[in-house]
Amino acid sequence: MNSFVSAAAIGAKHESLETVVRLTDVYRRFGATPALDGISLSIAKGEIFGIIGRSGAGKSTLIRCLNGLERADRGEIDIEGRNITGLGERDLQPLRQRIGMIFQHFNLLSAKTVEENIALPLKIEGVAKAERLKRARELLDLVGLSDKARAYPASLSGGQKQRVGIARALAARPALLLSDEATSALDPETTRSILSLLKDINRKLGLTIVLITHEMEVIRTIADRVAVIDAGKIVEEGQVWSVFANPQTAITKSLLCGIRPQLPDHIAARLSQTGGREAIISVDLAGSEAQGALFADLAAELPQAFRLVHGGIDHIQSQPVARFFIAVPTRNLKLAGQVQQFLTARSARVEVLGYDTDHA
Repeated sequence: MNSFVSAAAIGAKHESLETVVRLTDVYRRFGATPALDGISLSIAKGEIFGIIGRSGAGKSTLIRCLNGLERADRGEIDIEGRNITGLGERDLQPLRQRIGMIFQHFNLLSAKTVEENIALPLKIEGVAKAERLKRARELLDLVGLSDKARAYPASLSGGQKQRVGIARALAARPALLLSDEATSALDPETTRSILSLLKDINRKLGLTIVLITHEMEVIRTIADRVAVIDAGKIVEEGQVWSVFANPQTAITKSLLCGIRPQLPDHIAARLSQTGGREAIISVDLAGSEAQGALFADLAAELPQAFRLVHGGIDHIQSQPVARFFIAVPTRNLKLAGQVQQFLTARSARVEVLGYDTDHA
């Protein structure tokens, strides 16, 4: 079975689950600028869904529309089956209690203790003090800060502050957790620990999480599915491993540059679209073929037909995903065609990047 085709079937599974978020043809403009330009997507209960794009792509506007802080000009936004686009502020308040929010810069109140910060949403709701402090301590245990209940934010590290922010977002037992660049201000080690915590919370509580980020490594680490947004449009969407294995758009390929194998610069710099004795070909694989004996089989069937230039294998959502670069002699056009035919027959996505002028 073709590995890339099978990803579509896997990605369709979420449609059979209960939908927590559904956006249908959502538009939002600021003056003449379309911040959201016909956004449609659905997010299933218990899913970790990543939304990624460059600065100005529309990510922040999208998340503000999800929590009701921005109003869509057109389209529908359904949260747990209720269309929120036409609701007034009074009707939005109980819905916002179903949505937790964590922020890049934590947004903790410096004059309140950790447990008071966590309990604040419950205080606003009118929950009795004993009950809200009990809930705060439960959440401190969940995020690994049981000993920090009476501490103040100024005494905490960045990672600890974000853990408090996560606990506060969970205080009212939301159905949906929105994360707006929540790890962007943290160092790599702390980022990994926060993402691990979110994954653990998702698993333990069955909580639906929507991550807004500009970092593909965050998506790779934690998300089930990803949508790529560019100029207010969703340009690509699918299972994370499938999108990594077979990016369809230039923006997705650009966002993936830092974490997918790339042709070394010194080779890329000398590529030409004509001439050269070797064609440089990228070979993308996913699933069983990515960890099989593909190149050994190719070498056995077509001796001296290629040389391996660069590449590697990664595992995303337990799926092997590989990208390699090979050089194929062009002196025998029939042989070069046979190499590409062999790879394509083994479910590889093959692209001729150019010709190495160093071997002209």
